[in-house]
Amino acid sequence: MAQTAIFTLTSELHDEQAVDAVTKDFLDSLGIDHLFKGSDYSDYGRHTLNLIFVRTGGTEGIFKGLFTELREKSDRPFYLLTSGKSNSLAASMEILSYLRQNHFSGEIIHGRPEYITSRILLLEKVEGARKKMDGCRLGVIGKPSDWLISSYADYGIVKQRLGVELVDVPMNNLLDTIAAIPEKMPSESSDREMIRKSLPGANRIYMALRDIIDKQQLQGLTLRCFDLLNTVKNTGCLALAKLNSEGFVAGCEGDVPAMLSMKIIQSITGLSGFQANPSAIDPETGEILFAHCTIPLNMVERYEFDTHFESGIGVGIRGYMKEGAVTVFKVSGDLSRSFIAEGTLVRNQSKPDLCRTQQVIQLSDKSQVSYFLTNPIGNHHIIIPGCWKSLLEEILK
Repeated sequence: MAQTAIFTLTSELHDEQAVDAVTKDFLDSLGIDHLFKGSDYSDYGRHTLNLIFVRTGGTEGIFKGLFTELREKSDRPFYLLTSGKSNSLAASMEILSYLRQNHFSGEIIHGRPEYITSRILLLEKVEGARKKMDGCRLGVIGKPSDWLISSYADYGIVKQRLGVELVDVPMNNLLDTIAAIPEKMPSESSDREMIRKSLPGANRIYMALRDIIDKQQLQGLTLRCFDLLNTVKNTGCLALAKLNSEGFVAGCEGDVPAMLSMKIIQSITGLSGFQANPSAIDPETGEILFAHCTIPLNMVERYEFDTHFESGIGVGIRGYMKEGAVTVFKVSGDLSRSFIAEGTLVRNQSKPDLCRTQQVIQLSDKSQVSYFLTNPIGNHHIIIPGCWKSLLEEILK
């Protein structure tokens, strides 16, 4: 099914048959799958991407007459497609100027067919990701950890800009759910007795979180996981690793901005993200060591169990991700700032004095290291395989 709908603006002064012929040639040159709506704007805004094809000049007044109706149908930017024929580019510029004067965003999509096609396909992905996030419910289980003093989130702005609803879930809800779940023999095992004894409890945490996800109708969560150390003498590392691999966003330490970053990534790339913090930075080379005690199981080539680093109990995950291109990403809790850097995972390591999953990443632009030392967005950042900078920049516009 076509994700892009094309609506048209055409002046009555132009010959309809001639305009239709030019339209066909132009759209054929793009080679995009689309639904041609013509001048019928009845379902404008209901498609993944809604393009307004300004086919001729003299259409500015027609758009102005439609403007009130269109802005009620959609709050997304106005995308004006134009071939440049019959003064359509000039008309598009006048329309975009009108939109800017009225504090609405928009863009003229114009250029060589190859550029227009690539731009439309990128916008399809971005708008598709936004539709996936719209109405999404993400749980905040317990409050953010006490040490995350800058990792707050503005619930209202998150709802307004991303369409994501943040749902507070008291920590006691999780603890009561864990207590009500009988302990079962897990499918996982370990040669180390301490870890083997911790696996049933770690899986009870997983099953309790799945129960909360189902009851609260959540698409993801962040967990104040360190509270589990004293209450149930275990960790959430295994549970979060499994939940992420099942398609739920699952973050650590109640870090809401990190969870939002993971959700944005998942929506636009379909990938899970590794939440980690820098443990060492070389400002001269641009090399950064990231580490954390859990990683989505679907991100790694292999993994092994260890204890949680800080506490020495429970079940931590030491995962080994395939070396190669990566992107490091983070948004602030009010979505006013972001950080995006591409780089290369040069090696995984397993030093005993760090959180269990450890990745050494070389930033492509080593000057971006200064961000971490002068103006970071909290300490946790999200790592994903591949180069996604352009898509992430686009979705944050």
